[in-house]
Amino acid sequence: MQRITTLALAILIPMLAAFTHQNGEPLASLKGDVKLDGSSTVYPITEAVAEEFCKVATKVRVTVGVSGTGGGFKRFCKGETDITNASRPITRSELEAATSRTVEFIELPIAYDGLCVVIHPKNTWAGTMTMDQLKQIYSATGTAKTWKDVDPSWPDRPIKVYSPGTDSGTFDFFRDVTVGKDGKIRADISVSEDDNVLVHGISQDQDAIGYFGFAYYQENRDKLKSVAIDSGKGAVLPSDSTILDGTYSPMSRPLFLYVNRANAAHPHIAAFVDFFLQNATTLSKEVGYTPLPESIGGTVMANWKARRTGTQFLNAAGEKVSGTLAAVYR
Repeated sequence: MQRITTLALAILIPMLAAFTHQNGEPLASLKGDVKLDGSSTVYPITEAVAEEFCKVATKVRVTVGVSGTGGGFKRFCKGETDITNASRPITRSELEAATSRTVEFIELPIAYDGLCVVIHPKNTWAGTMTMDQLKQIYSATGTAKTWKDVDPSWPDRPIKVYSPGTDSGTFDFFRDVTVGKDGKIRADISVSEDDNVLVHGISQDQDAIGYFGFAYYQENRDKLKSVAIDSGKGAVLPSDSTILDGTYSPMSRPLFLYVNRANAAHPHIAAFVDFFLQNATTLSKEVGYTPLPESIGGTVMANWKARRTGTQFLNAAGEKVSGTLAAVYR
């Protein structure tokens, strides 16, 4: 996990010392537990916030699990956690599960991340790939077992395929944009909910390919090589600018916190979310994410203060609402 730099700490700690909850209560007087779980992609920023928050709110204990977006939502919708980290919006089935348990939630985008396809640094042939080529490699119905199957000019060697686990929002997102929501990923792949395991495996095998959040690539760029993705408008590498402006399409996505509204009434939980959102821009940069534009960040803060419940990414019929964060989130 990437840690916050010394410079950032020098800025954050004095801020924390002066920080009070919105009702004026000092952090040092708050006490209780804050329970989070969910996305491994969102974990670095959440863990960083938790560490710094607890240095001043010394009577508050924050625990952060990493069971993947799907696993996190399962716990959250049962009321087992206060907050869940997610690398995709809540789904219809998850919303129904929350409703059945009368769990109301507040949906808060916190940053952008790009899903980065990575290969071994010595892979000199697959530096650019189309979405169709990725589908050939990852689809259960694909025919690509060797690199040569993908492109006749590439080596006739077996492809070693890596993927996050099926409880990961990263897995869901990648599946949707490559093989389709109803498509299936091939079974003969190496999977892990721990992105560090994926990094290790791919960095040790010249014929490996995998994917995970851009932040993890940034942290391990000395061991891996990112693939430029051509979705029909030319090859584009992931970067802060291409993720934010949408040109790194369809591989960029927003990241979320979902907060249990009832639990947000507890001052120590509300204070944790307050601090998180007020410092999201600085912390996002520190752990390798792309901060939200100021306009969207303002909307997020307003929705949090109003305790606006529900999701904006499903319509009244429970169907997925597509579009950019700026177009959907109000």
